[in-house]
Amino acid sequence: YPDSVVRVFAAESCKKEYVMKTVSSLLDDAWYARYKRISKLNIRSSIYDVTNRCNLRCKGCFFFSSGEDKAAEEENDFDRWEAFIDSEKVRGVNLAILIGGEPTLFLDRVEAFYRRLPTFCATNGLIKVPRDRFPDLMVGISLWGDENDEKTLRGKDTFAISSRHYAGDPHTYYLYTITPKQIGKIDKVVRKIRDIGVKVHMQLLSNDEGVDGFSWTAQELKDVRFEMDDVLDRYPDTVISCKYYHDVITSGEMLGRPFGWNECPSVTESLDTREPQPKRLIHFIRWASDLKTMHRCCTSETRDCSTCKDGAAHMSWVMVNKRAHIRTTKDLQNWIEVYEMFAKLYQFIPW
Repeated sequence: YPDSVVRVFAAESCKKEYVMKTVSSLLDDAWYARYKRISKLNIRSSIYDVTNRCNLRCKGCFFFSSGEDKAAEEENDFDRWEAFIDSEKVRGVNLAILIGGEPTLFLDRVEAFYRRLPTFCATNGLIKVPRDRFPDLMVGISLWGDENDEKTLRGKDTFAISSRHYAGDPHTYYLYTITPKQIGKIDKVVRKIRDIGVKVHMQLLSNDEGVDGFSWTAQELKDVRFEMDDVLDRYPDTVISCKYYHDVITSGEMLGRPFGWNECPSVTESLDTREPQPKRLIHFIRWASDLKTMHRCCTSETRDCSTCKDGAAHMSWVMVNKRAHIRTTKDLQNWIEVYEMFAKLYQFIPW
């Protein structure tokens, strides 16, 4: 054939291949229905330091280890908090993720968010969120292992307290930050959570303060992935997760791409000077407690991004890269499962 004919034929072949790789062509009816449910959510989140204060000092807490507790002077004028939250709503935020410090030390600020926006409150669980005041506030309780790891890293067995506060609560889950010391013990911890009638989600410790014995080796990451998969299989009604997420967070890779500064989706928009710009969360900002200062990203100012094991950052990384997953049925199903997991954890869809 003449060269011009070959070029036209090649172009038409590529076009046909692209057309075939649509969402509907890759999914059966059941999976397509799941896709349609989450595609309508349009989640726009930002993160807020409710306070610089905490009732614990955990070894490895990114907030204190990076000096973020001293980055801004806390705003104490409640009227300014209310005005700020109103402006965030106007900015398009439809998910307020409250951290600190310990947000439950200032329940009036938590309530100001809760009355205006879909809100998630991260807490160590030592102070009970009153359900008469916050009937359906999603509460995520930090847990850093079994009682021995908790005492080593946090100074006390927080589960002994938080489990009394939140047993059977349908709007609560444990954010279980797994450490290398937990390998071989994960099943036991998950069973304890199951037995009090609460859900659990898992992420991995980023050892920001270099605590001896708590940094990951390559073999430990392989071992912990196997255990994470195992507890998901054993306790599917308790563990909110999926195996693709386990793969991404333990390997630090997605579709052959390594996680790091050049890929992270959770960088504060106005501080994001990366070129070229990666796929990122739209209008995401992490605000300090003065309501003016912005932190670099969703975790630590000083963390080496290549070592970050933050669960939300890795989930978001998958979520903003939908187009990259529209290549095989399995890739797209993986993307759907991660998006569903995120939506459940922040109460956009039911458990």
